[in-house]
Amino acid sequence: MIPRNKHDRGVGLRARVDHAIEAALQDQRIVGTVVLVAEGGDIIYGRAAGFADREAGRPMEENCIFLLSSVAKPIVTAAALRLVEDGRMSLGDSVRRWLPEFTPRLPDGRVPEITIHHLLTHSAGLTYVFMEPEDGPYHRLRISNGFDRTDADLEEIVRRIAAAPLSYEPGAGWGYSMAIDVLGAVIEKVTQRLLPQAAGELVLSALDMRDTGFAIVDRRRLAVHYADGQPEPRRMADDDHVSFFGRPVAFCPVRLLDPRAFPSAGAGMAGTASDVLRFLETLRAGGLLQPQTVSSMFEVQALTREQAEGPGWEFGFGGAVLVDPEATGTPQAAGTLQWNGAYGHKWFIDPANELTLV
Repeated sequence: MIPRNKHDRGVGLRARVDHAIEAALQDQRIVGTVVLVAEGGDIIYGRAAGFADREAGRPMEENCIFLLSSVAKPIVTAAALRLVEDGRMSLGDSVRRWLPEFTPRLPDGRVPEITIHHLLTHSAGLTYVFMEPEDGPYHRLRISNGFDRTDADLEEIVRRIAAAPLSYEPGAGWGYSMAIDVLGAVIEKVTQRLLPQAAGELVLSALDMRDTGFAIVDRRRLAVHYADGQPEPRRMADDDHVSFFGRPVAFCPVRLLDPRAFPSAGAGMAGTASDVLRFLETLRAGGLLQPQTVSSMFEVQALTREQAEGPGWEFGFGGAVLVDPEATGTPQAAGTLQWNGAYGHKWFIDPANELTLV
């Protein structure tokens, strides 16, 4: 854990964050939360509030384990960038160099070149099942979103993605997608390791992120996950459907308890807030990756046309990059990197202010 700052620099911040947490709990918008804030390498705020299991009366604790959903994406992104640094693959590599059978077509029948850079930036022409109508090809091909239940392994998931038509010419657009899952399959080929082992060697073990991975390391610390409901959030069932992007989307909170679940690079990890903060703070401080690689994560790598985080944001590596704070009305500085998770997670790194939040 990052050492807590002994100086009382965050009194005003603590009061504001406490107020926000209490309001969310009182309004029954959330059941529980863990919030950690680091400034300049010191934790200036840390709090667990509410319940990890409301029905059992189990309070939330800082070491509770959460299903990370898309918080997995920056971790896998960092693993891929380490392979690039080591010269084991390059951003310009064709995906087909590593996955020869990955030949998705455009609507006109052409098979375009898709690169590692396209996968990293969600500009490959792929999509998600929850981003298309119910009669779309991802539905027909039963392409898992990474947080539902499926018996398909990673190889089969990638095969199904390749069978779906591309939404646009790679590099000519942006669309949130299964690209990081395909990247996970590439990482397996490059390293000759299963993705959990590869990510462990490249990122998790290097940062001593002992509670984070593609399986639940301690079921007793797993937080119960809840969906929006009235008059209060409802406990999610083992196989559930929740409104997401305006559509009913399949969720399976017990997915990672099934050893047959494929390792979803885009949504299939679990971990603690402190592990995620350690990872993000390492990036902010310039560790794990070379300085020029870290800088590239905070630079615009793909134009999102305001689809990612709204006006003022574009996409870097691992998350959205703030390019125009005035357009967003946020106090975050330009160059902030942030993203979300389907289970309600939020993180950002603001290098200019040396601020990291989970």
